Amino acid sequence: MSKKNKKESSGHIAKNKKARHYYELIENLEAGIELRGTEVKSLRAGLVAFRDSYVQFRNGEAWLVGLHIAPYENAGYAQHDPDRERRLLLHSRQISAWAAKVDQRGFSVVPVSIYFKESRVKVEIALGRGKKLHDQRDTIKERDIQRDVARQLAGM
Repeated sequence: MSKKNKKESSGHIAKNKKARHYYELIENLEAGIELRGTEVKSLRAGLVAFRDSYVQFRNGEAWLVGLHIAPYENAGYAQHDPDRERRLLLHSRQISAWAAKVDQRGFSVVPVSIYFKESRVKVEIALGRGKKLHDQRDTIKERDIQRDVARQLAGM
């Protein structure tokens, strides 16, 4: 079977739009994720919700907490827990470096997007600092101004 005949994966599964709204993202990192078979099937169907998901560091490992992957309807008896904690696959030096940064005041690690890379599921995580309410409003205001300027330039 040639490479041309293989079905291409769709790429992005879901993006966490609220992450950029609530956090000032400083640094990004790609991580693998440990999944069960029915979870992969649900992800291919796009049945994922970020809700209030975050990354927690415990015992030298990184865990993705709060990611909801809906149950796969054709799984039969072998169903997965939709809200279980999932281990992220990172190098130990990456985990220790980011865990040290999280121990500093005001930093959090949040998932930004989940996607297929070749046949593997990857999660893009970001180190971020929580925004204050006025910072969120300023971001919205700047985006609106840029949109208005772009419309005026396009209309000329």
